[in-house]
Amino acid sequence: METADATSWETAVLTGGLADGVEMKVAGRPWVIQVTQPCAPDGVPDGVRVEAVYVYRRDVRVKSQPLRYGFDAASP
Repeated sequence: METADATSWETAVLTGGLADGVEMKVAGRPWVIQVTQPCAPDGVPDGVRVEAVYVYRRDVRVKSQPLRYGFDAASP
């Protein structure tokens, strides 16, 4: 059973992918962290943004801080 609640902050670290080694604080032990990186598109309408999306999934085997989130290359 998860022991963290949505109001308690815990340290987490991302492994693999674009954000490898990034540490942060998370609340409520989210299952997924999404990291985005801006892209430089050509010829798009005003106000349109293009971003690359990287998905990190929590390693449920890790029960203490820092929580670990691994890059999920298969996620869209």
